[in-house]
Amino acid sequence: MPRRPSARRFSRFHAAAFVALLGFFYLATSWDCHHHEGEDEQRAAKVPLEVHIMSKCPDARDCLQKLVLPAMQNVSDKVDFRLSFIGKTTEEDDGVQCMHGQTECLGNILELCAASVYPDPKMYLGFTMCLSRDYSRIPQKALVEDCALEHGLDFDKLNDCMSQEDGAYGMGMLRASVTRSAELNVTTSCTVRLNEKVRCIADGGKFRDCEGGSKPEDLIRDIKKLYDEAKGWSE
Repeated sequence: MPRRPSARRFSRFHAAAFVALLGFFYLATSWDCHHHEGEDEQRAAKVPLEVHIMSKCPDARDCLQKLVLPAMQNVSDKVDFRLSFIGKTTEEDDGVQCMHGQTECLGNILELCAASVYPDPKMYLGFTMCLSRDYSRIPQKALVEDCALEHGLDFDKLNDCMSQEDGAYGMGMLRASVTRSAELNVTTSCTVRLNEKVRCIADGGKFRDCEGGSKPEDLIRDIKKLYDEAKGWSE
C-alpha cells in the first residue's frame, strides 16, 4: 500500500451512498452474494495493540495472517486489541473516502460492526481474517454469511448494525476510526502499533520498520515483556 495516497485516489462514500449500497448488498433477496479487583488489575496491565488496515488491501490480509492472528492466538489475554481503518474524511458531506472504492468502505464498516457487536477479538478478528482471505469479494452477502457462520457471528445482528440509524451509526464508526488513524499519522495498510508505537508495517508484500523482528514469536515476546512490566507496576 502506498504510504501517502493522494485524495484523488480515494473513492468518496457518504451516508446517502451507504443507504443505497446497503440495500443493494444486504437487503435485496436476489443478491448472491460482576466485577472483581483482580480483574481491574489485569485489565490495567494489558498491552495496547492496534492494527490499522483497509478491508480490501492484500497487505492487510498478509499482515493479519502472518503476524497478528498467530500472535493473538498466544497472547490475546494480555492484549488490549483494537482494529482501526485508514481512509480520508470529507467535511463537505460528512463522508469518507476509501482507496479501493465504496465497497471497501462497506467492508470497513462491516468489520467495525463485528467488533462492536462481538467485542471479543477472538471472534471479530477471525471474522475479519476470513473476509480478508477473499477480499476482492467484500462485501458480497455470500462471503459475509460464510465468514459469520464460520466464526459464530449472527449475520442478522451484523446487518442490523449496518442499517442502524439508516446507516449513520456505521458511518459514524468509520469516520471516527479513519480520523483516529489520521491523527496518529498512520497512512499505510497494514500498520501494527504496540504500546502506542509503530511495531511493524506490511507494505507492498513485505514487512518493514519491524524493530525486534516481523515473526509472530517476535511480537509475542515483546507483548509478554510489556505485560509483565505493566503487571509489576500495577501490583
